[in-house]
Amino acid sequence: MANNQAPQGNHDPAGSTQMFRAFVDEAPQGRQAAAPTSSGPRIGLILGVVVAVAVIAAVAWLALA
Repeated sequence: MANNQAPQGNHDPAGSTQMFRAFVDEAPQGRQAAAPTSSGPRIGLILGVVVAVAVIAAVAWLALA
């Protein structure tokens, strides 16, 4: 991992290729770990929309009755 050579053999003095590869290799693991926690906010969002629609329907029903 200490090798800072790009695949073409060009020297990468900043090591950005190595950092990018580390990011790309790490990204799928981060997504898998975040997947179970992302379902919680989705459920809350769906419930919030359902409640908002119910409140708007109740207000409209009371206003038109």
